[in-house]
Amino acid sequence: MKHIKRALLVLLGLISFGIGVAGTILPVLPGGPFYLVAAFCFTKSSERLDNWFKSTEVYDKYVEGFRQKRGMRRKEKIRINLIADFFIILSIFIMHIILVQIVLVVLGLYKHYYFIKKIKTIKPEEKG
Repeated sequence: MKHIKRALLVLLGLISFGIGVAGTILPVLPGGPFYLVAAFCFTKSSERLDNWFKSTEVYDKYVEGFRQKRGMRRKEKIRINLIADFFIILSIFIMHIILVQIVLVVLGLYKHYYFIKKIKTIKPEEKG
């Protein structure tokens, strides 16, 4: 069972890392959150992958900066929220089940509350 969990964490970490790289390249996809998931998965599953990831520029820029500052730049917070809002609104129009639509609206509002109140906004002069 331990080996299966480890393999799943490695797989999830690699997938998250890949999506993070795509998010770094594509302006519509946020890379930072996926790098955070990858860091968590690598730490819990593979010392070798964890050490490799910690030696990359990506780790320094996205993960270590978030860990030290415990926050995100305003631009990154806005971009993540706009992308998530687009998909939430799209889902609301696609889904014709009122309960699902209500849940999506509530989740969208909570997401904004969380980003505004719980995640510190790093000023440009604070970034590493």
